[in-house]
Amino acid sequence: WAVPLLLAAPDMVFARLNNLSFWLLPAATVLLLMSNEVEEGVGTGWTLYPPLSAWLGHPAPAMEFMILGLHIAGLSSIFASINFVTTGANMRPEGVAPQRTTLFVVSVIITSFLLVTAMPVLAAALTMLLTDRNFNTSFFD
Repeated sequence: WAVPLLLAAPDMVFARLNNLSFWLLPAATVLLLMSNEVEEGVGTGWTLYPPLSAWLGHPAPAMEFMILGLHIAGLSSIFASINFVTTGANMRPEGVAPQRTTLFVVSVIITSFLLVTAMPVLAAALTMLLTDRNFNTSFFD
């Protein structure tokens, strides 16, 4: 909410994209909480040593809930980041040079751009983990 106010803009560029990124978060939260409640939950081993995510280590669907929840949370972050970048780039008041933009807005734009470029790497790692688990491939073996 602070970025449009600092840009003297009434709202985000893509209000629907902002709304979608917001409403994906409850679904991600529910999936992450469900992954905790199924049998013994996911635990921490899958992040430290991915073969622990195999069916032998986690036979319940907790891993699927967790991986899907993280995918949805990442998608929400990408939508919000695209919205922040386009807001910072397009909603400057007329007559204000880009050099006069506040440092906070510039830092949000840079951070959002870095997030947009880094999130697909995390999504690919999670997808490989899910593929390794369900199709018995050997990405992480």
